[in-house]
Amino acid sequence: MCTAATFHTKDHYFGRNLDLEFSYHEQVTVLPRNRTVPMRVMEDMKQHYAMIGMAFVVDGFPLYYDATNEHGLSMAGLNFPGNAYYAPVCDGKDNVASFEVILWLLGQCRTVAEAREKIENMNICDIVFSPELPASPLHWMLADREECVVLEQTKSGLRVHENPVGVMTNNPTFDYHMTHLADYMNVSGDPGVNRMMPQTELNQYSRGMGGFGIPGDLSSASRFVKVAFTKMNSVSGSGESESISQFFKILGSVEQQRGCCRLGKDENGNEQCEYTIYSSCCNMDKGIYYYTTYENSQITGVNMHHTDLDGTELTVFDLVKGQQIRMEN
Repeated sequence: MCTAATFHTKDHYFGRNLDLEFSYHEQVTVLPRNRTVPMRVMEDMKQHYAMIGMAFVVDGFPLYYDATNEHGLSMAGLNFPGNAYYAPVCDGKDNVASFEVILWLLGQCRTVAEAREKIENMNICDIVFSPELPASPLHWMLADREECVVLEQTKSGLRVHENPVGVMTNNPTFDYHMTHLADYMNVSGDPGVNRMMPQTELNQYSRGMGGFGIPGDLSSASRFVKVAFTKMNSVSGSGESESISQFFKILGSVEQQRGCCRLGKDENGNEQCEYTIYSSCCNMDKGIYYYTTYENSQITGVNMHHTDLDGTELTVFDLVKGQQIRMEN
């Protein structure tokens, strides 16, 4: 499961936690404008906007988990099992495979408004990348500097949800999460207020009691509430260092530690545990992609504009996964 969020200070930021029980060989990947992107049903994209993000590159094709294009439009795919529905190829529609959605929209659109026009005729179709890589059940969060939406295709059709809180997790559908959020409308980052019996003196015995009741478990519904509360109450300076540090703290409020979400044993008898494989934060204005990994809490950055964006070859960066420790003596 996963969590995605937006964040604004002087600049605009977009990122996510990737929570799974295993890791592919994901890499920070820059797609230049002139590299042909082969499409399964639609015409190949021979020229498109450049983008940077985290991808599993297979035979030269970047399977993006999340990405930001050169105009700041950003998108992340999150697990949506049991709800995601990929339809058969349909005449008259723009038939896009689930693994092409990020590439197709970010490759052609500068804003959410432009993406909406594309989405109106889009059909997310039931096509696998390969027999070894079946289609993952996904929904997507899409954001620019001004607007954020969630894209979900279920059996009832393709729907675009307004996302005023700028966060997303996994199941259930996004409308449920917004309804569930109302259960916590009384929590606050301020000290608690005695509304139950104001005529009786009730002494607060701890700081932070205004947020009493905020969930702390790892379910997607609870993570949605926790990250929304953390983001909406977050206070940060406007500098780049302060902003990205605060963004990673927001994602850290819902990160998963190995062993706290157990999935049973694999075929070799080893315990499978879901954990936060990486966290990302992209400066949407500057095209700088920052990340941390489960064992490496040091922030690593890659600037897409320091690569050849007019080229034809992918630029990939292996993740720095080992812990980076600065010894003082």
